[in-house]
Amino acid sequence: MTARREASTPPRLPGYEPVRVLGLGGFADVFLYEQQLPRREVAVKVLLAGSLDDDVRSRFQTEANLMAQLSHHPSIVTIYHAAIAADGRPFLVMEYCSRPGLADRYRQERISVPEALRIGIRLASAVETAHRAGILHRDIKPANVLTTDFGWPALTDFGIAATTGQGGGATVGMSIPWSPPELLGEHPSGDERSDVYSLAATIYSLLAGRTPFEIAGGRNSAQQLVARIERSPLPPTGRDDVPPALHQVLDKAMAKVPARRYDSAAAVARALQQVESDLRLPVTPLDLTEDAFAGPQREQGPQTGGPQGGGEDDATRLRSIVSVTPQEAPAVREPQPTVDAVPGEDDATRVRSITTVPSTPSAASPGRSPLPTFIAPQEPVTTDDVTAPGRRRTGPLVGVVSGLVVLAAVVTLGAVALRDDAPDERPSSGSEFSPAPAPTAIDDVVPAPHSLQGTRQPDGTVVFTWQNPDPQEGDSYLWGVLEATGEPELELIDVPTVTVPSDGSAEVCIQVAIVRADRRLSASPAQGCAA
Repeated sequence: MTARREASTPPRLPGYEPVRVLGLGGFADVFLYEQQLPRREVAVKVLLAGSLDDDVRSRFQTEANLMAQLSHHPSIVTIYHAAIAADGRPFLVMEYCSRPGLADRYRQERISVPEALRIGIRLASAVETAHRAGILHRDIKPANVLTTDFGWPALTDFGIAATTGQGGGATVGMSIPWSPPELLGEHPSGDERSDVYSLAATIYSLLAGRTPFEIAGGRNSAQQLVARIERSPLPPTGRDDVPPALHQVLDKAMAKVPARRYDSAAAVARALQQVESDLRLPVTPLDLTEDAFAGPQREQGPQTGGPQGGGEDDATRLRSIVSVTPQEAPAVREPQPTVDAVPGEDDATRVRSITTVPSTPSAASPGRSPLPTFIAPQEPVTTDDVTAPGRRRTGPLVGVVSGLVVLAAVVTLGAVALRDDAPDERPSSGSEFSPAPAPTAIDDVVPAPHSLQGTRQPDGTVVFTWQNPDPQEGDSYLWGVLEATGEPELELIDVPTVTVPSDGSAEVCIQVAIVRADRRLSASPAQGCAA
C-alpha cells in the first residue's frame, strides 16, 4: 500500500490567513483560509510545485475561467479570485462548502430516494447550464460534488473540461467508474451525452452506495470495470425503495450507445421530476435562467425557471396541460387552471393544475391500442391579463380559441383513426427503420423485452431469445450488436430470437426494443450478453 503524501505548505496570500488542510489531489491541494476583508471562510486550491508544467498551468487557467463563467448557478461552486502566489504557484479562491460532499456520504450513509432525486435534478440543471455555455465537464462524479452550507449540491473541478465545439478526446484525470464507454475506447470521443451518462452514474452511486458496475466483495480492477461498463447491463441498485421508473431513467441515461440516452441534462432532470411527481413528492425546480430557454435550444414541455427568472411568482411554474384520452366524452368545458403551492416550497414554487378532457375512442378501430394523447400547453395566466387598467377582458376570446383547439384535436384524432385503417407499410426485416415520434401519454409507453439471454452454440454463434411482456398484433423487434464504441447497426425482425455470428473468443452483447405496428419503440431497449 502506498503511504499517503503530506500536504504541501499553504502559500502566503495577502489578505488571507491559512487555517487547515481540506483535501489533497493529484495536481493540487485545497486549504481552508480566512479572508480578512470581507471576513469569511474560503477554500483555496493551490497547484503542487512539482506539477507546474505548461499543460497543467493551462488546464488550471481553463478551470478558473470556466468556473467563473458558471459561478452564478446555485449548484456550481463559486469562484472569487484567481492569481499566482509569491512562490509561483497558481491558486483559486472558491466558495467554502462546509458540509460533507457526496464522496464522503454515498459509501457511509443510506441516502434517501427523495434526496437523491433532489440532488440529481439540481446537478442536472448545473450540467445543462454548462452545456448551454458550450462547456463539457467530462469528470462528473461524487468527489466533484460538494455540499453548500444550505445543503445544495455544488459541482466543482472543471479542470479537464472542454468546449462542446472541440469535443472531448483527452482522458486525462478521468474516473473510470463513472465514465461512459465512448470515453474508454482507444480513440475516445464524447459530447453532452457523455456528461449525461456520468451524471446518471453519480445518482446511481448515491442510491446503491457503490459505483455502478462495482461488485461488492468481488474483483473490481480497472480492466474489469471497463469491460463491464462496455458490455454489461446496468445492475439493480439493490434497494427495494428505489421505484422501477427511477431505475429506468438511470438505465436510459447510461445506455451503452450515446444515441439511446437522453439528449440533454435537462431531459434527465424532467424525467427525474416525473418520478418525483409519481411518488407524490414536491417537484424540485430546474434552475435555468429565462434566456436559457430562448432561441432554438428551448426545450418543450414542463420547465421551471431559476433565480434569474422574472420575479418570485414566475420563479417555478409548470404550464397547465389539456389532454385528450380515450374515454367516455362528457360535455367539453373551458379548463380553468388553478395555482397550488407545492408542499415544502415557498409561494415562488408553484405547479398549475392539469385538466383532462376525455374523448370517445374511434369505433372504426376495434381492438387497437388507444389513440395517442394530444397535449396542448397553455400560456400561464398573469395578473396583467386580469387587472391591468385600460385593457379589455379576454375571456370570450380565450373561450373561442380554446374551442377551436379542441375541435382541431378531435379532427386530428379522426384522421389518425382513418390512417390506422390503411395498409401496414412497416418495413421488412433488414430495411431502414424510422421510429415514430415518442408517445406523450404514460399509458402509451412501449415496454422493453424481458428475459433476454444468449446461449453459445458449438459453432461459436450465439442464439439470443427474449420475451414480450405485452404482445400485440403487428409487433416486431429492432435489435443490434453492442460495440464498445460507436452505434450498433439495427435490424428489424418479426420473431423474438436472433442468431449472432461469433468466433467464440469474445463476449457478445445485444440490445432489443419492441416495435409496435404504429412504429412506436420501447422507451428503453433491453440489453444482454453471452460469454
